Amino acid sequence: MTISILLVFLVGLAGGLAVGAGFVAFLVVLGVIPRLTQLTKTMKMIYLYEWAVVLGAVGGTLGSLRDPIFHTTAFITIPIGLAAGTFVGMLAAGLTEALNVFPILAKRIRVEDRIVILIMAIVIGKIAGSLFQWMYFIDQ
Repeated sequence: MTISILLVFLVGLAGGLAVGAGFVAFLVVLGVIPRLTQLTKTMKMIYLYEWAVVLGAVGGTLGSLRDPIFHTTAFITIPIGLAAGTFVGMLAAGLTEALNVFPILAKRIRVEDRIVILIMAIVIGKIAGSLFQWMYFIDQ
């Protein structure tokens, strides 16, 4: 029994290290954090950005393993949700900017002159999908 628990622990640790290393490599190769510090003119605080990413990844992992329940009011929950959504949106926007997704997509579907409409369609679709998920799948 003890050997099987140790084996499960080692496999889980190895998988976590592999995923964590891939995440860090992904951010380093794309240069998301340095680009974000350039845009916000906070190059002196790059170490804080790096620690925020590390602590966020560790906190997210612990949260997904423990499944915590926070008894808070909407006045606290709503700003936290907005901040989390803003972070995910900024990360997605930074990745699409780094990879030039929209210009390539516009060229492929031959709508170079209507790229603003393409971006707005994607944004509205994302918002509609998120609202549908929250209103339909989340228990109240």
